[in-house]
Amino acid sequence: MQSFSDRLAENIKQRGNPVLVGLDPRFDSLPESLIAEVSPTNWSGVAKAYALFCREVIDIVAPLVPAVKPQAAFFEQIGPPGMNALADVIEYAHRKDLLVIFDGKRNDIGSTATAYAQGILGSGPAVRLDSDSTKAIKSPWGADALTVNPYLGDDSLQPFIETARERGAGVFVLVKTSNPGGGMFQDLVAEGRPLYRHAAEYVERNAAETLGQCGYGIVGAVVGATYPRQLAELREAMPHAWILVPGFGSQGGTAADAAGAFDERGLGAIVNNSRGIIFAHSSKPYRERFGAARWREAVEAATREMIEQLRANTPAGKLARK
Repeated sequence: MQSFSDRLAENIKQRGNPVLVGLDPRFDSLPESLIAEVSPTNWSGVAKAYALFCREVIDIVAPLVPAVKPQAAFFEQIGPPGMNALADVIEYAHRKDLLVIFDGKRNDIGSTATAYAQGILGSGPAVRLDSDSTKAIKSPWGADALTVNPYLGDDSLQPFIETARERGAGVFVLVKTSNPGGGMFQDLVAEGRPLYRHAAEYVERNAAETLGQCGYGIVGAVVGATYPRQLAELREAMPHAWILVPGFGSQGGTAADAAGAFDERGLGAIVNNSRGIIFAHSSKPYRERFGAARWREAVEAATREMIEQLRANTPAGKLARK
């Protein structure tokens, strides 16, 4: 069974870039053509619009990028129909050969953490162990990776890591998040180092114990492009960990800000953009070029522009020359 880290590296190399498209459907931001006859309190109707919108975005970006990241909150917000829509979106992304990172920022302790992990992680089929049993490596949600919160400590994280190891999946631990308030706790100093460095040490240790052929482990870190100095610092501190980089675009992070996340090969990082791609039709200059009616073209143009920005301003440019 190929490790998540090697599958991620393979998809990045095949597409020639490390762009991660965030699927964050929001009713008020959807193209009018998809919601013209849908009431915002008709949860089933909204869920259908979300699923259709995300599938169309996937059709556009699947030939271009290695992975997508559905944000569970926007689907959970509309209840059971939304959860069905999320399952549909994950399955559809896999059919288009995209890796799926489930952005749920889950955590708990003991059996509850295990339940979260086993419910979400694992996109592969069941494997026959012997004549009497099979081992399921496909979860009900079928995600390739999951974001998790480290605040509850090691006994809350190990169930996720163990499940990921068993099922060929990955885990991304929140280390230095992109939001302005993240430093309230993450920058607190303990034993002479900020808390985010303690989290990074934990990530690196577990990444080094789960190395794939690409040189990275299945345990990665979330580090925002909005903190470029810390991003470069953490790349050095976690040489065996994939870094998921949020904060690009709408939150103010640039390609140059994300450069420190990469190794010299152009690997080691995957850079997320959600609103800046999926709702590109509502922002300059795409609004002026395409308008709402041509929102699909805006999605493609924004994706291609991000790819080119990363190629021009980060070591990821080396991927395109292979």
